Amino acid sequence: MPPRVAPTPAPIPPNNSDSFLYVHPSEGPNSVTVTPQLTGGNYLAWSRSMRRSLGAKNKLALLDRSIPIPDALDLNRSAWERCNHLVHSWIINSVSESIAQTLVFHENAIDAWEDLQERFAKADRIRIVSLRSALHTLKQGNRSVLDYYTDMRALWEELNSHRPIPHCTCLHPCRCDAMRAARAYREEDQIIQFLTGLNDHFSVVKTQVLLMDPLPTINKIYSLVVQEESNHAMIAPVVPNSDDSNVLVNASDARKSFNRGKSPMNSGKGKGDTRHCTFCDKNGHTVDWCYKKHGNPNIRSNTGVNLVNSDNV
Repeated sequence: MPPRVAPTPAPIPPNNSDSFLYVHPSEGPNSVTVTPQLTGGNYLAWSRSMRRSLGAKNKLALLDRSIPIPDALDLNRSAWERCNHLVHSWIINSVSESIAQTLVFHENAIDAWEDLQERFAKADRIRIVSLRSALHTLKQGNRSVLDYYTDMRALWEELNSHRPIPHCTCLHPCRCDAMRAARAYREEDQIIQFLTGLNDHFSVVKTQVLLMDPLPTINKIYSLVVQEESNHAMIAPVVPNSDDSNVLVNASDARKSFNRGKSPMNSGKGKGDTRHCTFCDKNGHTVDWCYKKHGNPNIRSNTGVNLVNSDNV
């Protein structure tokens, strides 16, 4: 008796929303636009965003060749062409203007997609070196923990897309924990890298985390560091407002200027006065304030200003 063969499922009609050929009346050439646009160096992130958007529209089948292109006599040919033109327009609208000029002459969306893949999807060793160097030198500095972690996480994700952890491709998948251990080692390296770049006032929490066995996940460690950052902000000393500091400095300068601007008639009584009058040959005043030469001015005593003590004349 011949083996039973499962029947081939009937194709889904194009007017069914589950069909990849279905197009909602509200969809048009501008319905999908991925930002930031493809500029060349961001292909890996862009392609993931593009595939996610096309998957939400149930149009990935037009890009993976899982379904052959209908021939001219196929009843679904017109529906396929409509979807093909839509996806092609979505791709063109999601790339930079210079790249878009190279895609307009492709007939099918799959040809434009594979063209971009061949040009930009190759592993860029120079970019890998740049990513590793950026991760090695990345420090928190004046940034918040959130900004520091976000920048580091973006570098990790891009590097992982260039250097993904391999999966077992054996006919009978391995049951050992080699791949699991490889993923654990990579996450541990990322934890150490994150803690190393933190500022010095996180030294206590860094030591506590590294002494834990097993290590928490990177997200839990990030949460601990953020809590420590909040505690540090609460107990940090209050720094005077810059405007208040300027007022104090200006007031101090004004007092100094006032003291320096006092009449020299009253400043000659201090210790160590080296002024000498060349007219009367006496100390304590200069020729400009000499009574013998200019006479004694008629100044009321309640002005608080003593020109020159008569003992010094």
